Amino acid sequence: MAEIQLGVIEARFADMIWEHEPVTSSELVKLAAEAFTWKRTTTHTVLKRLCSKGLFENQKGTVTSLISRGQFYSMQSRRFVEDTFDGSLPAFIAAFTKNSTLTSEEAARIREMIDKAEAD
Repeated sequence: MAEIQLGVIEARFADMIWEHEPVTSSELVKLAAEAFTWKRTTTHTVLKRLCSKGLFENQKGTVTSLISRGQFYSMQSRRFVEDTFDGSLPAFIAAFTKNSTLTSEEAARIREMIDKAEAD
């Protein structure tokens, strides 16, 4: 899948769509006016941009996702590890935990995720 990059405001708007989907474009105009003080034209412009990036589709005024929030952020996380840690998940975890300790609950959850990933 092609790399999708979003700016901060695009990401906040995408989160709004994921939170409310399926959502009408007119409802998005109202939500964006409240959250960002955008005019209708700005909302439609940003929505078109997100649709052209392959995140959402607007069919007959109803906006739905083509990629879930979880899928999108998973792709972003993978790209971050690839770009920053040469794809090494252990190097990322070492850097992430270097100046902090994990709670026993966090460590247990991470072990569960590793066990699940190994089983898949």
